[in-house]
Amino acid sequence: MANHDPDLNLIFQALSDPTRRAMLARLGKGAVPVGELARPTGLALPTVMRHLGVLEQAQLIATEKTGRTRMCRARPETLAATADWLAEQRAIWEGRADRLEAYVMTLMQRGDADGPDADD
Repeated sequence: MANHDPDLNLIFQALSDPTRRAMLARLGKGAVPVGELARPTGLALPTVMRHLGVLEQAQLIATEKTGRTRMCRARPETLAATADWLAEQRAIWEGRADRLEAYVMTLMQRGDADGPDADD
């Protein structure tokens, strides 16, 4: 995978934690300082920074230091790429389910769906 492409393993790992999902949801409303993200979690600042590091490594957020304040912002393009991958997977599985349904319908129309013990 190229450096500019999101790493789905890192993204799903980052999204697996409810604290990180809550932080990402908050960032969906706009950029905020780290302290504002930390406040509702009740976690110590070093723990919050580790969570933010995971989100940043997954390219879900970007941080920038302005003076003494570290600002965080969401990177929606990474979620869009993830949504695209999920949509591709969904299409594959829906196609498989459709083919299975068609096969079962064919069997039922031929009478094969009753099985060998149908006359018992």
